[in-house]
Amino acid sequence: MFEEMRDRRAARRITPGDGRPLKRFRWWQLPYRSLFYLRLPDDGGGQAVYAVDVKRGQDQTSAEAKADLYLDGRHHVRSRLPAAFPVPGGTVEVRLSNFGLRRCHYVTADGTEHLLVPDGASAEGRRARFDRVHPALSRGIGTVSLTVLVVALVVLAAQLAEQITGVPVVAERVGTFTAPVRPPAWCNVALTLVTLAAGTERALRLRYSRLLDGTAG
Repeated sequence: MFEEMRDRRAARRITPGDGRPLKRFRWWQLPYRSLFYLRLPDDGGGQAVYAVDVKRGQDQTSAEAKADLYLDGRHHVRSRLPAAFPVPGGTVEVRLSNFGLRRCHYVTADGTEHLLVPDGASAEGRRARFDRVHPALSRGIGTVSLTVLVVALVVLAAQLAEQITGVPVVAERVGTFTAPVRPPAWCNVALTLVTLAAGTERALRLRYSRLLDGTAG
């Protein structure tokens, strides 16, 4: 029942496309545009090419946040985000995070998920190519990104705990907590910047954790 309700809500967010051609990806669109492809068998025995075109940085809670689906190079449908585009054999799900894309997956009828293929010129495509060419270094960068977010979460949790237990009513009940480390202001600024970089790097690989990436964002 929950899935049926979700599908109906997703369907109401979809509007027909206007048939305009898909524009090729340009280098200056790296900071804000994501473009992914999905190839599926068509009725004629060939392949249909679907393309998801979405701008990063949109407020997903806004009615103006949209994603576009193209079919064989022509605008097919548009949907408010989060989007669930019905395609043969399943659904293409598109969702944003605070750092970029959270999901751009083809989900089949049996629940199997496949990440769509990013355009080679896009930021996600360049990150994927780097992973193929330098797998060990890519894993190292991914580990650093994860470590940065864990450290940021621990620091944030300690600072919040200190503030909350500083309230007299709370202190009377549970006592006070003092953060073991009090980083200077410049350190907090630096941590914020590296956290943004780490979250962006993970978003380029469509890695998302509600606890880590959601808190950092």
